Amino acid sequence: MKLRNVAIIAHVDHGKTTLVDRLLQQSGTYRDNQRQVERAMDSNDLERERGITILAKATSILYGDTRINIVDTPGHADFGGEVERILNMVDGALVLVDAAEGPLPQTKFVVSKALKMGLKPIVVINKVDRSDARPVEVVNEVFDLFAALDATDEQLDFPILYGSAKQGWMATSLEGSHEDGMKPLFDLVLKHVEAPHVEEGPFRLLGTIIEANNFLGRIVTGRITSGSVKPNQAVKVLDHDGKLVETGRVTKVLAFRGLDRVPVDEAEAGDIVAIAGLPDATVAHTICDPSVEVPIKAQPIDPPTLAMNFRVNDSPLCGTEGDKVTSRMIRDRLLREGEGNVALRVQESDDKDSMEVAGRGELQLGILIETMRREGFELSVSRPRVLLRRNEAGELEEPIEEVVIDVDEIHSGVVVQKMSERKAEMIEMRPSGGGRVRLVFYAPTRGLIGYQGELLTDTRGTAVMNRLFHEYAAFKGDIPGRRNGVLISNEAGEAVAYAMWKLEDRGPMMIEPGCKVYRGMIVGEHTRENDLEINVLKGKQLTNIRTTSKDEAVRLTPPIRMTLEKALAYIQDDELVEVTPKSIRLRKKLLDPNDRKREERKKETEAAA
Repeated sequence: MKLRNVAIIAHVDHGKTTLVDRLLQQSGTYRDNQRQVERAMDSNDLERERGITILAKATSILYGDTRINIVDTPGHADFGGEVERILNMVDGALVLVDAAEGPLPQTKFVVSKALKMGLKPIVVINKVDRSDARPVEVVNEVFDLFAALDATDEQLDFPILYGSAKQGWMATSLEGSHEDGMKPLFDLVLKHVEAPHVEEGPFRLLGTIIEANNFLGRIVTGRITSGSVKPNQAVKVLDHDGKLVETGRVTKVLAFRGLDRVPVDEAEAGDIVAIAGLPDATVAHTICDPSVEVPIKAQPIDPPTLAMNFRVNDSPLCGTEGDKVTSRMIRDRLLREGEGNVALRVQESDDKDSMEVAGRGELQLGILIETMRREGFELSVSRPRVLLRRNEAGELEEPIEEVVIDVDEIHSGVVVQKMSERKAEMIEMRPSGGGRVRLVFYAPTRGLIGYQGELLTDTRGTAVMNRLFHEYAAFKGDIPGRRNGVLISNEAGEAVAYAMWKLEDRGPMMIEPGCKVYRGMIVGEHTRENDLEINVLKGKQLTNIRTTSKDEAVRLTPPIRMTLEKALAYIQDDELVEVTPKSIRLRKKLLDPNDRKREERKKETEAAA
């Protein structure tokens, strides 16, 4: 059967997963009576809740006598590791661009990788039905982007489709007919994307996507480079250096048929399949015939830029809400995650009591923590810190990100001011239509930690920020952090409304009456720069006198709601976020106030020396 392997790459929220929905529907993948779900490829609960793709996934469509394997990729830069790997599996790419927003950082990031690998892109201008659509200008922006990324003449001569994935149509021109649905896209894929390049020789497959299955064990997905594979076939696994990892037998060969994976008796070179039965094989390993000695070359992965420490939850409330609380369980879970996600680096920290997890950004690490808490884990995590390095001359370097902020003109001044305080350098400022401005900065990753929430507050929720790793550059010096201190509980028990009411002038609270607190737990934000210990358990002294002035109604200001991402961005180096399946609490690393004072004196002595 004829084969085509194609990836859909785009910036977050430009319509990739919706496009796959329409391709599945119009190719006859679904039965007439089959229930169809929206965003079928977003199978993960977190993906559905947040409306973003986190994991790359493959599906397959039969169009005429050709099977088209489609890989849906994440659109957020934090999950770029998924995208870098899957480009090894495909021979063409649909570059999906929003007709109003144009190419954004993630589009640039993935397209640069695709062009370097020699893929010939098809540009799809999506959402042309938007009231602020500007498709002609966007095509010019895409061409300029390709040229800036050193595309070849052949790659610059890209075909263009216009359409609306939501409405289910594509056309070769803006005035084209909407009657054919997705047919122009199918036809263009058959015509423009080359058939898979098949090499001579015995069976070889490069592992690209990995997942765990309760029944089949570890499943590795990849494209067969040469030869064929059958169930019960003897194979061996080589790492990227050619060292033997394991030998074994393939228990199952699964091919993609629509949204399902179907066992097959044999899979040929060029097809994308999933293989079960190899417990140690992972991403970037070559699964091959025992006679093969040289592994398939894997695409290099960009290094992580942020790290956090994951440690056991040792607060007085540990073990009350989760069932996975030991350091061994946390360690095993993180090592398992590190095997399947090549963009994460998991290792034991220097002090041996925690695990250091390094990744691309706050969102990627936040998604990992959220997944773990849903699995029943209790853990405490430190503030994200940037991974610095020294160059050949011994100078300290830090990661710099390209930041694109779309904002209403009236709020542009405050954004420029805040970004300059965070040592950002403005590269470009231009109108993007509809009274909005597009600002482009090169900013140190350190300065961007925790800025998302502040940006939304400053711009009344109208700004959209996209960021992408740019390069390592010279260390920019100190960046001011949180200006306010925190309110710390000095007793353990349940918070009392009367005490919280009396303490409101000290600063906004982060807890509600009746909330369980313990000594050293952060319960609010101080109005001043220093930390303050308070007692939120103190009840009203009852007497036998009743007057109207004595019995004032207690009306509390609503507390600050701390989401996981907000909490990670808020804490300082001497604080932790305690994460359980039911709660997110902030606490001091050292719960005892005397220990905190001793640590402070020690730091002052070291600084003086």
